[in-house]
Amino acid sequence: MSDRGALRTQVQQLSREIAKFGAVGGLGFFVNMGVFNLLRQTTDLAVVRASIVATVVAIFFNYVGFRYFTYRDRDKGGRTRELTLFLLFSAVGLVIENGVLYAATYGFGWDTPLQNNLFKILGTGLATLFRFWSYRSWVFRALPGREAVRNAESFLAEDHGSRTGSGTRTR
Repeated sequence: MSDRGALRTQVQQLSREIAKFGAVGGLGFFVNMGVFNLLRQTTDLAVVRASIVATVVAIFFNYVGFRYFTYRDRDKGGRTRELTLFLLFSAVGLVIENGVLYAATYGFGWDTPLQNNLFKILGTGLATLFRFWSYRSWVFRALPGREAVRNAESFLAEDHGSRTGSGTRTR
């Protein structure tokens, strides 16, 4: 495959991955915002606490979507490791997302429902960038491409001679 064709294939794969990540993330965003606003209107929870609860609900929703839709073709070995890393990176995202809301609400005093929602959205956007990078790089790692596997198998199948204990090749 030419370098141009390989690049085109990589761009197409990344585009599909971003679209799937966006679909799951978009639904997770609606879960997050829905739970947040529901808690804000029906409970006496403080803004950031309501946001943290909503983020945790969305994290669990997103894990299922990412594992079984976005990254279903990725390495499925080591689910404990995968889930641990997912929760770790999600927790960092939670801090980013809710740190923005915290700073706006308690640092600047911007505490109207509209302001709460705007800064929750801003924090979610920043956290999403971090999560996309970390999930694809560390949590849902790509399996080697089919072509790479075929090349490795054909290399191993070729007769490259065998080595003897003295380090010389036999024919």
